[in-house]
Amino acid sequence: MEQSQSNSQPQDNAAQNSQTGSSRGKSDPAWQYFTVKYDKNNKAQYTCIFCLNTYNGGGIYRMKYHLAKIPGQIKVCNKVTEDVELQFKRLLEENKKNKAEKRKFTSDCYDVESETQVEEEGEVLNPVQPPAPATMGDKGKRRAIAATSIGSDFKERTTPGSQPALKSILASKQVKHKVKLGLARWIIDARIPFNAIQSPYFQPALDGVAAIGPGFKGPSYDEMRVHLLADLKKECQLLVEGYRRSWKRTGCTLMADGWTDQRQRTLINFLVYCPAGMSFVKSVDAYDMIKTADTLFKLFAEVIEWVGSSNIVHVVTNNAANYVSAGKLIHEKYPNIFWSPCAAHCINLILKDIASLPHIADLASRASKVTVFVYNHMIFLSWLRKRKDWKEIVRPGVTRFATVFITLKSIYDHK
Repeated sequence: MEQSQSNSQPQDNAAQNSQTGSSRGKSDPAWQYFTVKYDKNNKAQYTCIFCLNTYNGGGIYRMKYHLAKIPGQIKVCNKVTEDVELQFKRLLEENKKNKAEKRKFTSDCYDVESETQVEEEGEVLNPVQPPAPATMGDKGKRRAIAATSIGSDFKERTTPGSQPALKSILASKQVKHKVKLGLARWIIDARIPFNAIQSPYFQPALDGVAAIGPGFKGPSYDEMRVHLLADLKKECQLLVEGYRRSWKRTGCTLMADGWTDQRQRTLINFLVYCPAGMSFVKSVDAYDMIKTADTLFKLFAEVIEWVGSSNIVHVVTNNAANYVSAGKLIHEKYPNIFWSPCAAHCINLILKDIASLPHIADLASRASKVTVFVYNHMIFLSWLRKRKDWKEIVRPGVTRFATVFITLKSIYDHK
């Protein structure tokens, strides 16, 4: 009975102190097991809620050794419960492991010989060295130091006219090369396409990591697929909502992009364009809907109602007969909406008609024989590719008919 009462007292005190700690904005779990008072010199005095002993200074981190029963830093607590003792032993072990990893990462990135300080033309130049450890009072300087050490291949000049030491420049380049190797190793191991580096979000991501400095831990698998994905989805939804608000003010164009996939399914992608930007609406398997103009019109009417018939001023589709008829039905039901064929599709049909002319067809046939001869003789092709300003004769275009005229133009340029 006495034991249960004695255990309940620390728990009650812990709850009270937890409230005190939260009011102070403390997030460390050790705060809930200590009460803090300040003497006339504003020095903290920590009182353990288990043994009721008071300790001066050292910070809350030192008190963790007291609860974990690890001697050397502070007198251990003989009345702490077993679960609390194990909790803080685990926390201290994790903290020790994280510090070791951070030191290893820093030493790998700044593995520079201490003899970089050399004398050149009678001047002593600054060595390349890792950033000096920041103290509690210079947290704001920590990022600036890291940014300075990574931001340039060249150290600042110590005197007017002085030049950076060659060893200093090479050491900084070695650091950057190690970082790039680590990034390349991850990209290759994860089988990420190399063109992912061309993403506009790639460099901002690197800048964010560099600003934090060594020791930054990336998102976990669960964070990436759950929380971060949900945040990005919300961000995208807010962007689209911003576009939707402008539809009523400026009007918009509904575009239907029809295409056939590898499984021979007829798909239609619906997109909405406005001066603010273009957004995707939905994709529909329209194999049964494109057979007649009526079924195609019903599909368009459904999308128009979702976007808002008063917001749409223009509908763009290809100029097949069923789409032309559906466009007329749209204009009849919605007089404020005008239909027009896709300009790219019209240009493709124009090129098709031109390519069917007898003299153009004969010219394209002879050009085809030339290209077959060139690309079937590797020695001749290799010689051509070594010529100045050489461009490939056959370069695929957006459509088959565009490729024909691109090839003719290329042969004319290389005549």
